Parts: sequence; C-alpha cells; structure tokens
Amino acid sequence: MTPAPLRFETLRGDALRAWLPRLVGLRVAVFRDWPYLYDGSPGYEETYLAAYADSPGAAVIVAIDGDRAVGCATCQPMNEAQARVQAAFRGRGLDPARYCYFGESVLLPAYRGRGAGVRFFEMREAHARSLGLPAAAFCAVTRNDNDPRRPKDHVALDGFWGRRGYVRRADVSVVFDWQEVGDDRATPHALGFWVKDPL
Repeated sequence: MTPAPLRFETLRGDALRAWLPRLVGLRVAVFRDWPYLYDGSPGYEETYLAAYADSPGAAVIVAIDGDRAVGCATCQPMNEAQARVQAAFRGRGLDPARYCYFGESVLLPAYRGRGAGVRFFEMREAHARSLGLPAAAFCAVTRNDNDPRRPKDHVALDGFWGRRGYVRRADVSVVFDWQEVGDDRATPHALGFWVKDPL
C-alpha cells in the first residue's frame, strides 16, 4: 500500500510555539544517531527551538504525517543566528547579511527516501527569498570516514547537497560543543559549511 503523502508547513512565531512539544522529541531522537551522536535533553531542545519562534525572520519547516511531526528543518537570517556562525563567515570576508542560515534538518528514518529532504530545501529557499536574502548556507559535522561508530550502510549526503546547488566551502568552519551518547561531558566538534550563492 502506498503511504499517504506528507504534509509540509512553514511555521513562525506563535504557530511554531504551538508545535514545540511535538518537535522536541523528534530532534532528540534523530540527533542521537550518526553522524551527530548527540545526547540531547528535551529541556534544552525546547529552549533552543523557542529562540526560532522569537527570531523575527526565522521559520521551521515541518513534515507532518496525520497530526504527527516526522521531520523538521530550521532557517533564519544569518544575522539572527549564533554569533559564532556569523563570525565564521566574517572571518573569511563573507557578509552574513547576504545569507539565510539553514540550522538543522531532521527526519525519522522510516520517512526517508520520500522527497522530504528536497521539500525542506525548496521551502527554506523560498523563505529566504521572501526575506530578500540572495544566498543560503548550512553546516554539517565533520567525521572521519574510518570512525568505527559509522554505520556500514551510512550514505553521505554530499551528493544530495551538490544536486541542490550547494558547494562545500572548505575554508569556512565552526566549532560547537555537545555531549555525545555515552560521554559524561560536552566536547568540541568541527562543522564545515556548504553555500549556495546565489539562490
């Protein structure tokens, strides 16, 4: 039987706040897996997502099956993003005011391969254009190909991102700290950027 098509909504402000409880558990679950291995907490995730609801230019694209959130992707003007993201661009002579920053994209494994990733990019890019932003960027954690924790069936997303028109900027990176599953403290992680300019 063919599964019902997913519904996608762009949520901002109060509309986003109403969905926060449903998005928190989704993010905690997906980020525990490779490649992030993030031991997240619901309390932190709710505070983190609430900042998007408070950010004037931010939006979260939500993939919905029935009344269940099965995926979400964040975006906001880079000028409203974390200071260290902006600093990474300024440090390379790039103007953060040009960019929409695509913070994270998560999707439950059972729903992958059904076009949600493409829709997340299409809708975030549409949001960026509605704000008058001519370019977009996101970052992804850098992992060693020979990391023993890497699942044997893992498929890197580099090709998918390239087909969407994004180019890896090896000269732009940022470091964020988070606690991995099985650790007792947060450790630094390097993330590299992909850029599409112009959209």
